Amino acid sequence: MKFDSIIIGGGVAGLSCAIRCAEAGLKTAVIAAGQSALHFSSGSVDVLSRLPNGEAVDAPFSAFAELKDQCPSHPYSKLGELQCREAINWYQDMMEHCGVYLTAQADEKNHYRVTPMGTFRSTWLSQQTVYQFPHHQLAEGLAEIALVTVDGFRDFQPQLAADNLSKLSAFEGVKIKTAAVELPDFESMQRNPCEFRSIDISRVLRDETKLHAFAKSMIQQVGKADLVVLPAIFGNGDGAATIKLLEGLTGFKICELPTMPPSLLGIRLEEAMKSHFKRLGGLILSGDDVLKGEFNNGRLEKIFTRNHEDIPLVADSFLLASGSFFSKGLSAQRHAVNEPIFGLDMADNTHRDHWYQPQFFAPQSHPFMRMGVDCNKQLNPTINQQVIKNLYCAGAILAHYDPVQEGSGSGVAISTGYYVAQQMIAAHHHQLEQVTVTQPKQERTIA
Repeated sequence: MKFDSIIIGGGVAGLSCAIRCAEAGLKTAVIAAGQSALHFSSGSVDVLSRLPNGEAVDAPFSAFAELKDQCPSHPYSKLGELQCREAINWYQDMMEHCGVYLTAQADEKNHYRVTPMGTFRSTWLSQQTVYQFPHHQLAEGLAEIALVTVDGFRDFQPQLAADNLSKLSAFEGVKIKTAAVELPDFESMQRNPCEFRSIDISRVLRDETKLHAFAKSMIQQVGKADLVVLPAIFGNGDGAATIKLLEGLTGFKICELPTMPPSLLGIRLEEAMKSHFKRLGGLILSGDDVLKGEFNNGRLEKIFTRNHEDIPLVADSFLLASGSFFSKGLSAQRHAVNEPIFGLDMADNTHRDHWYQPQFFAPQSHPFMRMGVDCNKQLNPTINQQVIKNLYCAGAILAHYDPVQEGSGSGVAISTGYYVAQQMIAAHHHQLEQVTVTQPKQERTIA
């Protein structure tokens, strides 16, 4: 099977690259081994919350110059501010076209989103159903907040969140209360605690009659509040519309927060991107793993997968966006970390004694979080120091950044995936131009 571009990995980086390629008319395939890390994500887009030295960041794009001084090899430092801005803006517009509205603060600064623990995480873009708490004044305009859960739902404990919120000086004087709302058909769902998850609740609340009953119970339990915070339990693709309807039924301002996996806020992003990619004519090979590749003269010519072991997949360009340790994009052996598919050269593969900090909750990030594949400025990797010209890397497999400590995971994934796609598109157009130039000569020879 022959493609213009093949993407290995179905997460944010891989799908961003695939969608951009498909938009430009490239015949593109995505090979996805299983569920992506989006099922565990907040559904927000973090660009940069902290510099490598631990300094907090309010305006992420304004901090890129300082980031480059501290870490010249950081993926953002290789791409530059303008390229990253272009990528994030493209992603925001593309998701809006898919019906998922991601918004930022008007002052070009991060905002806070509340977590299920009642703490705050700094981020750049959030879905329209997520309340954006301004950095400068967390509780602005809020006199009374209600943290509401579904009776029997274990993945959100509102009392714990309320206790943590009440300890913050910014919420001094703000009334914080909790409530549990009974879900219609709850008793029939209690056969197994593992079945009573957010996605199970969303199936029940798709029934408008049961949503009306849920709204009536909410009004009775909550009473009055400026903001009602609910766990994300309202559908994969139609969650925003359901919440809008619920707000109309109750009169409350309602916001969602991500729950323990499966996270519906993250799943919304994944399903929207996959559906959009398929509408553009893209192909997703789900449940498949890449086993090996064949190289010739510094180029990857073909790959072989578990489900197509005897049928090579051929492309002009390839992207490896298989993730980090969590997604098995990187593999840690006793004394070394490696990239298991192609054996790409790694950065900073030091002795295992230097992989971690002595204290688990140390203020500095653990060194293993910055491990990954070493790439040039075009994000081409090497094998035995030989650059692979048509193979690129993007997302969590890249070295020299810590997505968790920096709060930069989805921003790096989108930016690097988009950046690679632009190079793939340029190479494809160049190849077409070369064919156009040589075609008349071939025709005259045949004549």
